[in-house]
Amino acid sequence: MGRRARPKADLDTELADLPPELRWREWMGRVEAVIFASPGPVTREALARVVGRDCSIDLLIDDIRDELRGRPYELVSVAGGWQHRTRKNFAEAIRAAIGAAGDHKALSQTEALILACIAYYQPINRSELSSFFGKEVSRDTIARLRGLEFVAAGPRSPQLGAPYTYVTTKAFLSHFSLETLRDLPDMEMLEEAGLLSKDKMLAGEFPVLASDEADQLEADRDEDDHVT
Repeated sequence: MGRRARPKADLDTELADLPPELRWREWMGRVEAVIFASPGPVTREALARVVGRDCSIDLLIDDIRDELRGRPYELVSVAGGWQHRTRKNFAEAIRAAIGAAGDHKALSQTEALILACIAYYQPINRSELSSFFGKEVSRDTIARLRGLEFVAAGPRSPQLGAPYTYVTTKAFLSHFSLETLRDLPDMEMLEEAGLLSKDKMLAGEFPVLASDEADQLEADRDEDDHVT
């Protein structure tokens, strides 16, 4: 008979035998290693499994971010967790080296419009999407968005026949670097600025905000929040 495998010992999260500074460095290393190894955003709950009970994950993240300053990648908050991402100013260099042709998540204009509509008006069913655009939204298009894991089935609609509605997913948030749906550009502000409206979307227009316009809108929103 072969020897029975010995059960693995539980991970020592408290590290009480280490001096405080070394304990903190070990916790930082564990957190960064877990995030680095994960294919998707890592939640607070997952990180709490590898550090002590009294450890502040937010402070650990802050210290890791400080150490990554000047590096070509950073730690970002997306989809309710944290993930390593290359910095945007290196995008051109990355495209030059490895290209973007193999990006299976690239969307056509039609797919992008439908996904935007779902994001802003979810939960929404296929019939409502078709009415919104004035033409049928095909099952194939919905299947494509579901295959990319950007969209999932939502609650049943109260309409006759109780059709399924569609909602965006955590993969959608992660892909577009959003922490929550609240990070979507404010629809009313976009309409007031003349950058987005239902009429424009129905006409097949979905302009992308220039970075300075987006920054200004965000600044205006922050200023309004402070005033109120």
